[in-house]
Amino acid sequence: MKLRGILIFTAMLLFAVTSDAQTPSSTPSAANSPEQAHVISTVDSFLRNLFSWGPAYQLKVGPLKEATIPGFYEVAIEVKFQEQTQGGVVYASKDGNFIIRGELYKASDDPFAAARALLTSEGSPSKGLANAKVTLVEFSDFECPHCRELHESLKSIETKYPQVRIVFKNLPIEHIHPWAMTAALAGRCAFQSSPDAFWKIEAQIFDQQDLISPENAYDKMAEFAASAGIPSDGFRTCLADPAAKAAVDADIVLAQKLNISSTPTVFINGREAVGGEPTALEQLIDYELRPKP
Repeated sequence: MKLRGILIFTAMLLFAVTSDAQTPSSTPSAANSPEQAHVISTVDSFLRNLFSWGPAYQLKVGPLKEATIPGFYEVAIEVKFQEQTQGGVVYASKDGNFIIRGELYKASDDPFAAARALLTSEGSPSKGLANAKVTLVEFSDFECPHCRELHESLKSIETKYPQVRIVFKNLPIEHIHPWAMTAALAGRCAFQSSPDAFWKIEAQIFDQQDLISPENAYDKMAEFAASAGIPSDGFRTCLADPAAKAAVDADIVLAQKLNISSTPTVFINGREAVGGEPTALEQLIDYELRPKP
């Protein structure tokens, strides 16, 4: 599910994280030259006007660093609204006359190599051929209705594309989904019991999503685990084990590194598909399976 409020500017920023850290408003540092201070002030004013960021939005502009575009700075941006913080990058000409939004690529580089390097299947639930030509990595929240829709879509994709390996990563968004972390821990403990057990409990959670509540989540997870053949004592011990929480947290940190701000988010060989819309996924899979020139 998409984060609200601050995401009014998602299309502009290049990454997003949630944070409780305080974000000061933009104030040029004494270490900046007059030219740099002018750029910071100009970027601050421009972005506030562009996105209607009033006093409730705490905006930090900078530091500046040399961009690969001659005559431009790469300008770090961080904005906080209520309890959510997002950051990104814009490019500003050194005279402050031009601002470029968006990502900067070197044409000879593979734009998806960095994401692929991070998206390993090691230590995560996965199914499909180990040497599959296409790897689909999903970041999912068990309480997210759109993630349940993706779960249904992946059933047909798995049948249509046996060449695809599917990898599951957790991204419970706890501030809007109160039992999502409990479910993520249950999935992790099921995986530690056996890889097959994970997919059984994953299906049960999504299939019965509407029947789960914060009050019954723990008991429902134990019920699903029992039906998946997981010993009750070991499962309950695992749910309380800090190692299980650490594994889920590692997925969350990975999501932050990949600038993921909503669930579900899917990667096809490193290509991002926010929302996991079936037609878009099939388009990316078909592209990756095409004969290479």
